[in-house]
Amino acid sequence: MAKPIREYTDPSIYDTYHAHFKREGHPRDQVGWVERARQVAEIYALDAAQRDIENKSPIAEVALLKSAGLLKVLGPVKYGGGGENWETGYKVIREVAKGDGSLGMLLGYHFLWSTTANVVGTHEQQESIQEVIIRNNYFVGGAVNPRDSDLKITSDGDWLNFNGFKNFNTGGVVSDLTILEGVLDGTEDHIFTVVKTDQPGMQFSHNWDSLGLRLTESGSVKIDNIRVPWSDALGWDPKTKRPVAELLNIPFATMLLPTIQLVFSNFYIGIAQGAIDAASKYTVSHTRAWPFGGDNKGEATEEFYILERYETFRAHLTAADALCDRAGAEVAKVYADAGQHGSTISPGPSSAEVVTNVLTASPSGIRGAVSAQRRGEVAALVASAKVVTTDTGLSVTSGIFEMLGSRATGKKYGFDRFWRDIRTHSLHDPVAYKKREVGRWHVLGEVPEPTWYT
Repeated sequence: MAKPIREYTDPSIYDTYHAHFKREGHPRDQVGWVERARQVAEIYALDAAQRDIENKSPIAEVALLKSAGLLKVLGPVKYGGGGENWETGYKVIREVAKGDGSLGMLLGYHFLWSTTANVVGTHEQQESIQEVIIRNNYFVGGAVNPRDSDLKITSDGDWLNFNGFKNFNTGGVVSDLTILEGVLDGTEDHIFTVVKTDQPGMQFSHNWDSLGLRLTESGSVKIDNIRVPWSDALGWDPKTKRPVAELLNIPFATMLLPTIQLVFSNFYIGIAQGAIDAASKYTVSHTRAWPFGGDNKGEATEEFYILERYETFRAHLTAADALCDRAGAEVAKVYADAGQHGSTISPGPSSAEVVTNVLTASPSGIRGAVSAQRRGEVAALVASAKVVTTDTGLSVTSGIFEMLGSRATGKKYGFDRFWRDIRTHSLHDPVAYKKREVGRWHVLGEVPEPTWYT
């Protein structure tokens, strides 16, 4: 018997907010976009625990991201986008994750997949894809799990055929477009492309039922003979069906990896900040002082051990927040130096001048001011953020119960979802390897080599 498709949330439940955001229009600067994200997070937080229990596909919640304009933050102004850079994008992800970790993660991945053509595509592809995404307010998912090698690509004249399977895809079920990645048959070359999600060849298993991040729809997907013209292969020449040799080994072409690793750190820290904020409200309104301590307090907020825990967690979160900001600013500078300024896309290689396999980087390769050394230094900084936000996030989200009391473990409160969300995603790739990267950079001066996870 076929597995039933999961029930969807109803976008109409947010109609009042949709109308409000339509009247307000798009924010005009970073402060405005972060404030808009805060408003959305507050809406999500109202019933996040219940939605986590119900485990419905977040159609309505993605619709709210759309009406709030948050999908467009990084898009070019000329197409109706916010014109902001990754520094703003990371702050927005962090803010949304405070209200709902799943939606913070989905937004972060959307930003990454929307950026893919800007990093590995030709100038024409960058322009056309940005125009389609921004003008249509599309949400972008991705079937790009590099540990799965069973999505094969075959060439058929002027067409590519994608066939295979991915154990994980992010947000695909609720997306408008999907980034596909596979290996060209007979080679070791990876090809990215963008396809419409709603087509017969995209067959979702609807089997995402993990410990945390339950609303990200990150289950498996079968790709059944999806045909794509060679002209849609990002960064490939449709005539020669090969990259151009003079544009091989460009460090910037590997920037998708540190970019998404910092996406992870930002929704980790956002989730942890949401946890401590929710815990504080509960402590003030529900937690009782301990009556058998010998120096009995009238209120829980007078208990020294409760205040000490909050102070410690807040201090560590503040430091992690600052580290994420620092890393985000550096990533944004790399994109700017490579011609990606948020509001504009600088002229890049034409369709006859394409970038190559995103996993090849040369120490001597330079695009603009982006050298392999600089790319590696940014990757090391991003790795530091990953280590700190993982450790801090897990500590805070598991430790908040010490300040709440036993009643707070009730399922209806949903305090466990914060820990479950970070614990689930922090297993994406071993943080031990990030610690090794930071250690080798500090002790030996070796920058991390580009990989699918660095």
